[in-house]
This record gives sequence, structure tokens and C-alpha cells, in this order.
Amino acid sequence: MRLNAYLARAGVASRRGADELVKAGRVTVNGEPGQLNTFVQSRDRVRVDGELVALQRLTYLLLNKPAGVVTTARDPQRRRTVVELVPPEPRVVPVGRLDADTTGALLLTNDGQLAHRLAHPRYGVEKVYEAEVEGAPTDEALAALAGGVELEDGRTAPARVRRLTPDRIELAIHEGRNRQVRRMLEAVGHPVRALHRSAYAGLTLEGLEPGAWRELEPSEVDDLRR
Repeated sequence: MRLNAYLARAGVASRRGADELVKAGRVTVNGEPGQLNTFVQSRDRVRVDGELVALQRLTYLLLNKPAGVVTTARDPQRRRTVVELVPPEPRVVPVGRLDADTTGALLLTNDGQLAHRLAHPRYGVEKVYEAEVEGAPTDEALAALAGGVELEDGRTAPARVRRLTPDRIELAIHEGRNRQVRRMLEAVGHPVRALHRSAYAGLTLEGLEPGAWRELEPSEVDDLRR
């Protein structure tokens, strides 16, 4: 197992964060400085800042993220983070990101391989949002969203769109660009007032109040791996 995957599985950091720890010289394997291309065997001893780390039980949690909480493991501004809302052990990290003021479905896990797969654009994981917007989008605006709109980083892929109320719409996308839904709605003249992710990769928030979480069923994990 590559060193960054081992550290992610140990709940130390995401793979990208693990690479930064390695580059900073904070990781050793059997007493020697770890390298980005280091592979870890079952008998190896891995330490971060001198502290021994080990693989943890694979854990998959679905959180109903409340507003005002940041999607990170640590925040330099000392804002409340999503990992503070779930048990400290086994340590997990969020898959993808939601803005601090966006609420809803967020997956956290220590399965680095699955997290990488879900976050990669090529797999097209569906994310469903409910947006309260300024004004009342017309049929033409909804059609534009469904067909794809031009943003500064390129045209968006087709999306599934439906009107919930005059100023609330449901938007399902398969991309993961930064603040994509907000930018799409602003592009058609309807800036977002409130944004909620109601489903992620087929996982819904049924029975979960804001700030609550649950562990995924084995069948749900199997579905994510397909």
C-alpha cells in the first residue's frame, strides 16, 4: 500500500494531506524518512511526528452537515469542523467539500481508495441539491441549467432540474467544481439564498436531523464501490 493511502486509511489525513506531511519530513517508515513513492508492508512501522500510527477499521459515515460548519479536518481559524460532529475514532475525513453555509449530505470515511474514486470527476457521482434562489426561475432558465451553462472554467455538463416551488429548485449534477451550483444559478440570473444537498451518490438524509450522522449499511458501501 502506498504511504499516502496508508496514512489516509489510518485516519491521519486525506491522501493529498498525507503527501504534504511526507514532503514536510514528518513521516518515518521503520525509522527512515518516508518518500512519496514509499510502499508500506504489513510489518512496517509508520510514525507521524514520532507517534506510531496503524490501520483502522474501515468506517463510512453519512452526516447531515449543518450551516456554519467547515468541511475540513482542521481549521486554522478555529471554526467548528465536520469531524467534530462525528466520533473521534476511527478517524475519518470528508469526501469532497460543502461550503460552510451549505447544508446537507456529506460522506466521511477512512477508506482512501473509495474516497478518491467518489471524488474523481470521471466516475460522475450524482449530487442532488435543493436551492432557494432570488426571483422565480422561468422554464427557459431551468432548460438552460439542464442543458449546461457557460462558466469561467467551461461549460457545465447536462443536469437534471425540476421546480419545487416558484423560488426553489432541485438540481442534480455529476460534476464537482468549486461552488458549481451557486455559480450555475447566478449565471441564469438567480443567485442562491440557501443551498442544501439532499442526496450524495444515492444516499439520502432520511431520519437525520442537522448535525446528526449514521454509519452506512454494508449494502450501501457495496453500492458505492460499484
